[in-house]
Amino acid sequence: MPASTPATSTTPLRIAVLADSDTRWKWGALTAHRIAPRDDAQEALSLSGFLLRGRATPTPRQLAEVGVEAESLREVTSVEFLRAMAEEPYDIVVLALVGGGVQAMLHGLKRVWEGRADRPVVVTGYVGVVYEKLADGLLLRHGADLVLANSRQDAERFRSVYEGVGADASAVTEVALPFLGGAAYEGEHDPYTVVFAVQPSVPDSRKDRTYLLNRLIKHARLHPEREVLLKLRSKPGEHTTHIEEQPYQKLVQRLAPPPNFRLVYGNMGEVLDRTDLLVTISSTAALESLHRRIPTVVLTDLGVREVLGNHHFVGSGCLASWDQLDEGHRPSPDPEWVARQGVVADGSYATAFDAARERIAKLLAGSLPPLTPYYTPATAPGYLPGILARHHLGPDGSPLPGAPAADKEPGPVRQIVRRAARGAYRHGVQRVAPVIRRMGEL
Repeated sequence: MPASTPATSTTPLRIAVLADSDTRWKWGALTAHRIAPRDDAQEALSLSGFLLRGRATPTPRQLAEVGVEAESLREVTSVEFLRAMAEEPYDIVVLALVGGGVQAMLHGLKRVWEGRADRPVVVTGYVGVVYEKLADGLLLRHGADLVLANSRQDAERFRSVYEGVGADASAVTEVALPFLGGAAYEGEHDPYTVVFAVQPSVPDSRKDRTYLLNRLIKHARLHPEREVLLKLRSKPGEHTTHIEEQPYQKLVQRLAPPPNFRLVYGNMGEVLDRTDLLVTISSTAALESLHRRIPTVVLTDLGVREVLGNHHFVGSGCLASWDQLDEGHRPSPDPEWVARQGVVADGSYATAFDAARERIAKLLAGSLPPLTPYYTPATAPGYLPGILARHHLGPDGSPLPGAPAADKEPGPVRQIVRRAARGAYRHGVQRVAPVIRRMGEL
């Protein structure tokens, strides 16, 4: 088993990122660049990407949209990733996964690195706003060397949860969202551009989505001098972190939008370059927009509700309705609220990751103890085994008998079958399941 020796000024830091969707790949890859401790003599980091095989595995188009280059990029099962971590030397491992995936990998990595003091530093965190399942998600991430909090508010909440259950809270490290940036807003464009940033799962009903589309189209008709853009996350057949059963592109086909209404894809930062008003339900795009001081609205038309996530923006000064926007309302964000959300609109973004870099540098310079997640077969015997089993791991983190690719690389036929099966699954989720659900409501 090869040792993982810390990078020197003549070798790049070796970072592995495991992600299970396009959004988490974006967060993980950009986080890797932000947290890598480097000095003037340190060469650029070497980034290896691993995409966890599943319903939301990113497509080439989605990966290109993120715009982050990697030395290598491969699709893997959980067992294949753990085997790679046992055989290949890395300095840092970033787990950009849903909570259950993080917990499974922590137990698997603990097993494959057993007895090694020179193991990599393990980092995890959240893609954006944490507005649901706070305790559940946090405890599933406990055990990593760093649990990144995207804001001062999150850091305080994270530590409170860990300390409240008697778990070590020292891993919580305050940073900021890794994908913030871009030029600050300097005034209206020609034409004035309104962007509605959609989310795959919020709202989820056809009725609510059709309502939002109609209001967006109405706004375009009321303001023919404006360009009104519907910013989409994925194309039909693609999945993101959440399943989208009612794609906006299909719903809009039933409507008759005016010429100044368009659908757009692409990198969110590039869209924000021409945005004068960003509108959303509760997307992380709102934080990107606020960081650049672009007028930003979080809609109240469907209520201010936890299920929508817009309750997170209470106190922000950004809550408003389409009626207000149609009449020309421009929001004014609350500076104190913004400062607590990791938005860093005050120009200090360059130093937001210093604490994480310093912590990682110290960990790389010493001997690391074994990973110690809060959940163990002793503390959560009715919960943990099921989480591990979903990733084909036993209670001790070792592969279960019959785990896919536990002992060899998949052959050409097996790869073709996997691709076909994943395509059939996506078709079933997006086309068949909604039909069956609607029939059940008759």
